[in-house]
Amino acid sequence: MSDFETVASSENQAARRGPSGEPGAPNQVGVQKPRSLAGDAWRDLRRNPIFWISLVLVTVVTLMAIVPGLFTANDPQDCVLSRQNAGPSGGAIFGYDFQGCDTYARAVYGSRASLLVGALSALFTGVIALVVGMLAGYFGGWVDAVLSRVIDIVLGIPLLLAAIVLLKRVSTAGPNARITAVIFVLAVLGWTTAARVVRSSVITAKEQDYVAAARMLGAGNGRIMWRHILPNSLAPAIVVLTIALGTFIAAEATLSFLGIGLKAPTISWGQDIDTGRIHMRESSTPLIVPSAFLALTVLAFIMLGDAIRDAFDPKLR
Repeated sequence: MSDFETVASSENQAARRGPSGEPGAPNQVGVQKPRSLAGDAWRDLRRNPIFWISLVLVTVVTLMAIVPGLFTANDPQDCVLSRQNAGPSGGAIFGYDFQGCDTYARAVYGSRASLLVGALSALFTGVIALVVGMLAGYFGGWVDAVLSRVIDIVLGIPLLLAAIVLLKRVSTAGPNARITAVIFVLAVLGWTTAARVVRSSVITAKEQDYVAAARMLGAGNGRIMWRHILPNSLAPAIVVLTIALGTFIAAEATLSFLGIGLKAPTISWGQDIDTGRIHMRESSTPLIVPSAFLALTVLAFIMLGDAIRDAFDPKLR
């Protein structure tokens, strides 16, 4: 046997032996699992302190909205005028407001309405954006031209101004109707940016080889969009919607502050900020506390969206 044959035989035997030298097992030395975009993004997120800080804040606010009893035992509707602008006492760690209500309890319970409006607005916005963006990006042609012009028209409407005009129509409605109206207005007016992102992602994804292979195998347009293109277009849309959620919370607080959003008996940070502004000279705490809760919540969602966006963007690595 020649030297070449000897080397080839030894290499072939080594390839059939496992790490322990047993025959028949493949050699795993130097074999690495394929890396995915999600895996690379998660590895970057784990090393990003901004991601963990924002995630903790979002988790706390979410728990506060779902189970407010974990954070305060006081009733936010228990208002006694004899405690007007009183300092901290008992469970009221930030004292009482102009009506004798626990300032901290109202801030805790105010997260429920704000987070509900923001989350449902982002959900409906995502549905509209996915439908419009998928149709425009996948079919192209006159479908893309028509839907793109619709996006441009809605994008040109000022969000707050249009919301003020539309919500004036439901100024005498009940609490549940007002919440529904605010969610509907924010969703109808706030989906354009996410739709543009989805459209761009779909245009990129539909040119990939796996889409051409699915089409050659006989897959219809619906299956291709649902099973192949949609999963690869969700990541940028989720990032935009996470940031939009914080924007919707701020928009709801602004509308409530102006008196055309949520109204009593619904507890809202915007209402409390407005009341605290009026009586700021008597006590500044009822203004500072809901303002701080609102600012931290909006900042947390925006920071979380920015961290996820940076992790999923290969150009920033």
